[in-house]
Amino acid sequence: MIAIIIATHGKVSEEILKLTELILGKQENVATITYLPGEGADDLMKKYEYVIKSLRCEAGVLFMVDLFGGSPFNAASRIAAKGGNMDIITGANIPMLLGVFSAREDSTVDELAAIAISAGKLGIKSLKETLKNSKENE
Repeated sequence: MIAIIIATHGKVSEEILKLTELILGKQENVATITYLPGEGADDLMKKYEYVIKSLRCEAGVLFMVDLFGGSPFNAASRIAAKGGNMDIITGANIPMLLGVFSAREDSTVDELAAIAISAGKLGIKSLKETLKNSKENE
């Protein structure tokens, strides 16, 4: 099973995992990384190295981070650049996690990355636009 590492500024990673697990149940081979005020790049790298050692990464690793170019992304990039079956998806959100966790049993890292992007985008909606489209389809 592909290892999932959710990394964000602050404790967002912990909270979106908790919420996702309320819906889907406890998830295996998942870790969260928090990047807290006062921490530096070296602290973040140590956290990544620690969780990678604690996860089963043989099938690959999917990093799910909050911001492209942010510290959690940059640190994950340093790890993924070393090679291996890894990818990084930015914009981590709950619909994205639901899609990834629901599909990761039989998916590759590349397939999970595509699912994450699709589910993340599909989870973004406007009420006005949804109602407008609903009325047009009636």
